[in-house]
Amino acid sequence: MSIFDLISLVVENLARRKGRVALTAVGVIIGTAAVVLLVSLGSGLQQNAASQLGSIGDLTKINVSPNFNEFDPTTGQPIIDAPLNDAALDLFRGMEGVTAVIPQDYMQGWAMMNIDRLEGGGQIIGIGTTELAELGLKAEQGTTELLPGTVLVGYQMPNNFWDPRARPGQEPPPPPDLYNKQITFTLIKYSEDGTEIRKTIRARVAGVLSESRDEADYSIYLPLKEVEAMNVWFTGQRLERSKVGYSNVIVRASDLDYVLDIADQITALGFQAWSPQSFVQGINGFYVVLQVIFGGVGAIALLVAAIGIANTMAMAILERTREIGLMKAVGATNRNVLSVFLGESAGIGFLGGLGGVALGWGLAQVLNVFAIAYLAGQAAQTGGPPPTVAVSTPTWLPLFALIFATVIGLLSGLYPALRAATLSPIAALKYE
Repeated sequence: MSIFDLISLVVENLARRKGRVALTAVGVIIGTAAVVLLVSLGSGLQQNAASQLGSIGDLTKINVSPNFNEFDPTTGQPIIDAPLNDAALDLFRGMEGVTAVIPQDYMQGWAMMNIDRLEGGGQIIGIGTTELAELGLKAEQGTTELLPGTVLVGYQMPNNFWDPRARPGQEPPPPPDLYNKQITFTLIKYSEDGTEIRKTIRARVAGVLSESRDEADYSIYLPLKEVEAMNVWFTGQRLERSKVGYSNVIVRASDLDYVLDIADQITALGFQAWSPQSFVQGINGFYVVLQVIFGGVGAIALLVAAIGIANTMAMAILERTREIGLMKAVGATNRNVLSVFLGESAGIGFLGGLGGVALGWGLAQVLNVFAIAYLAGQAAQTGGPPPTVAVSTPTWLPLFALIFATVIGLLSGLYPALRAATLSPIAALKYE
């Protein structure tokens, strides 16, 4: 019997019992639709979570800091296992996938900032690069190039200025336009006898950075050498980078695939390394488990439907016993009979899977509309970005669900088909 003859016979046999086949296929439709819908929901939630996390920071950026395991009992200062010095930075640059290694240092004192008649404050960072585009930052105004005598300010920094002469109840001034303005830093420290000491530094705002939803939004960037000089003034101690190293280094990877591997290599060298990508990886792992659980719930419904297929095929054998005997009498082998009944059970699974995929995809689209509307309302209340997707059907899922339903149907008909194939032709022809 050729494959085409087998398919023709299977289709003809299924068509003779349309009502029974349709009722049996309904169970498969429900189970397959449940698999498609629930896995699509899990996939959509994963994509939505990843997009929300991706919007709050650069996932290719790795923050590296020294590893502190214990403290000096006499001074109370942390003991550094390995200094994050220039030698360590050279090791980072030699790692595969690393595109930039940028040291940075924070100002270790307090400074008051003045622009025109306004005062302000913010986090002052010294950065070891002349181009902040290496950090993935963009300019809202001006440039990302950082030269001596200039500063670059974060997106939210204009909101950190106020009028110190404002009277009670007076409306605060609007956020100033900082671009190309002269900014004055007044450094303040106190001597051992409590005398206030001040130092004034002036610089021009060369650029206002675009919103990054990261530390950069609330920071002011100066060249690293200038912040080092400020810290020397604050502490009164000479800076030895080879011994103390940098407080923080930013390592950027060329691709997300390199991030976790680079972080592991840096950790193996004795430093602390963290990236938002490691958090995203954990979130993705959670949602993969969630999709498996959702898919398992749908698969249970399919297994229940499999019992219905087995019952239908068992009844078909009882009703068609004489037909089976006649098939064998005219030359059909056990293998031919087995193929026919397995083909019928697989056909029921295929038809149910086809209907289930269509139904599950349609329900997923409807659910996506309502879920996005709900999540958008939640995001508006919390001030977060609106979601772009809530339910997403992976391209592989419909094909997988269809094949899975067909295999379930095939396996469900295996026992009844074996019974039909092993019937004695004489006993089958005498069956009433």
